[in-house]
Amino acid sequence: MIFSRLLGLFSNDLAIDLGTANTLVYAKGKGIVCNEPSVVVMRMDTKKVVAVGAEAKRMLGKTPANIMTIRPMKDGVIADFNAAGEMLKYFIKKAHNRKSFVSPRVIIGVPSAITLVEQRAVKEAAEGSGAREVYLIEETMAAAVGVGLPIDEPYGNMIVDIGGGTTDVAVISMDGIVYSKAVKVGGDTMDEKIVAYVKEKYSFLIGDRTSEQIKIEIGSAFKVGDDRIYNANGRDLISGIPKSVMIKEDEIRETLAEPISIIVTAIKTALENTPPELASDIVDNGIVLAGGGALLRGIDALIRQETRLPVVVTDNPLTAVVMGVGKMLEDLALLKRVAVG
Repeated sequence: MIFSRLLGLFSNDLAIDLGTANTLVYAKGKGIVCNEPSVVVMRMDTKKVVAVGAEAKRMLGKTPANIMTIRPMKDGVIADFNAAGEMLKYFIKKAHNRKSFVSPRVIIGVPSAITLVEQRAVKEAAEGSGAREVYLIEETMAAAVGVGLPIDEPYGNMIVDIGGGTTDVAVISMDGIVYSKAVKVGGDTMDEKIVAYVKEKYSFLIGDRTSEQIKIEIGSAFKVGDDRIYNANGRDLISGIPKSVMIKEDEIRETLAEPISIIVTAIKTALENTPPELASDIVDNGIVLAGGGALLRGIDALIRQETRLPVVVTDNPLTAVVMGVGKMLEDLALLKRVAVG
């Protein structure tokens, strides 16, 4: 115990948004020190880690058979325990300038629908990576804190966190989640839909990185202005020869309609299950969108049309969760009130 406390003196406490697509790390007193893809590249024979984060993502689809690219997180929770542990070790060391003699307190943002077994897996992975204390915070609560919503007041605030693996919807009041709804639909689902559409429509195969780029460049949920065009590179499935295909925004909008409708339905379900007094607050305060999916063109306009409520995309949706968890490093009283594990 004494040794653990001594280790803590030499380390900065960390807040981590352990996302399906990206992992962000906030160091106490420093701010965000790491923002990299949640990807690990590992040799299959020796289980030795070849690369983690941004370097690993550059290797997606380019590795030989004896080297595997792993995404340790699926639907916001750990899918590969060993790879997740290695990834956490990498990010913790990077946050401490690659020093190995560190033992930080770590707070991690997790999906609201996480099970007790999944909570334990996240904690064990963090403890195995060198953390001396681990706290878990629901991502919607963290996002609400990160964007500055008055979570301790007796007012209803609705936040929608559209991540890579899941979309979490929550109504928050007085430091607690009154109602939450999570669906396993997010940015990754949209990428998969784009790959499937291009394959079926054009007999053309594109990789995960290309589908993500198509989503970023011309993806939309609602028609806003003129439609855009993207020149995608890939392989013709008939001839087997690499080539390019011009893809239009309206095609992608139609392709993404199904996953986006699931997100909209989750929001409507949350509204239907919100107590009347808090629902009236949401009519005044509106719905706040966070997470990478909030950057999809026109998604705020679509939700506004479907719910007839004000909808706001927070200024920095990608960092809302980690900034909220980071604020809890400075306010341990708040942390103890809202921690789930």
